[in-house]
Amino acid sequence: MTRSAPIGVFDSGVGGLTVVAALRRRLPAESILYLGDTARLPYGSKSRDTVAGYTRKNVRFLLDRGVKAVVIACNTASALALDDLKASVPTWGVIEPGARRAAAVSRGRVGVIATESTVRSGAYPRALGRLRPELAVLSQACPLFVPLVEEGWHDDPVTAEVAERYLAPLLAAGIDTLVLGCTHYPLLRPVLERAAPGVALVDSAETVAETVAAGLAEAGLAAAPGTPSHHLSVTDASPTFERIAGLILGEPHLALEWVEVV
Repeated sequence: MTRSAPIGVFDSGVGGLTVVAALRRRLPAESILYLGDTARLPYGSKSRDTVAGYTRKNVRFLLDRGVKAVVIACNTASALALDDLKASVPTWGVIEPGARRAAAVSRGRVGVIATESTVRSGAYPRALGRLRPELAVLSQACPLFVPLVEEGWHDDPVTAEVAERYLAPLLAAGIDTLVLGCTHYPLLRPVLERAAPGVALVDSAETVAETVAAGLAEAGLAAAPGTPSHHLSVTDASPTFERIAGLILGEPHLALEWVEVV
């Protein structure tokens, strides 16, 4: 394992690129290999065994490409597969970093929006309870959000109406903090801010980047200053993915490698 090897990052689709963007800001010397498992999107409505199987295959793909560390930039995979994953390199999910941030800023009532599988797992309430047992945590599954983002409707009247309906019970319960428990959801921030005025929105991407930076330094794997190399792989490509990826990363013309993960 060399310090110059890339960090591997995967998600079910385009949302994990919000984590990639945060990693690039925090760790500008690091190369990154991203895998978007777009052919099997969405993960959030699938069973634990199915998600765990996809996760193992995605991690194996990244390891075969020589990554020095893995970031599971998918809340569903982090919730359902991380604990049982046996990887030969440092591996991080997004649940714990997001929970730490929410616990630090909340005044006492935290809402969590996530996929159906993540909500069923109870991963966020458990993580928040370990950090601050007195917190009241309310969760809401938002199964329409991921397909709306992947469709490119991240700031659309239809999406706004859906957000208002999903958030209504959380706002009625008086939440002061809202965890965006899926890496697609930061792309909905304008809609969510309008639907939940005065509520602190927690996006785990920046906290994940801090966690990875500390972990690489501790393991002696931080890259030396230089020119990094970034590579995007997908299991299914579409013009919408390319457009949204370009917006997230600030690069309008992206080269995507279409790969098969088996």
